[in-house]
Amino acid sequence: MFYYVYVLKSSKDKKLYTGYTNNLKLRFEQHRKGLVESTRGRRSLKLIYYEACLSQKDATHREKYFKTYLGKMFLKNRLKSYLTG
Repeated sequence: MFYYVYVLKSSKDKKLYTGYTNNLKLRFEQHRKGLVESTRGRRSLKLIYYEACLSQKDATHREKYFKTYLGKMFLKNRLKSYLTG
């Protein structure tokens, strides 16, 4: 079983949301339908990045990294062409 770290972009406020799950398709649908409190008011959302991890521990560590300054810089660099148009 894989765990996924994912990044969503809000078209409303243009901010990014990072999370992890073991069922990416279901979790994205929950976000899209407004069933996730932290993103409910920021819809519509677009899945712009994800990584597969072999364990939940790895996924949570990666999620925490993406929420740090260095992690945000990594994502900005990785998604440079997407984020700048």
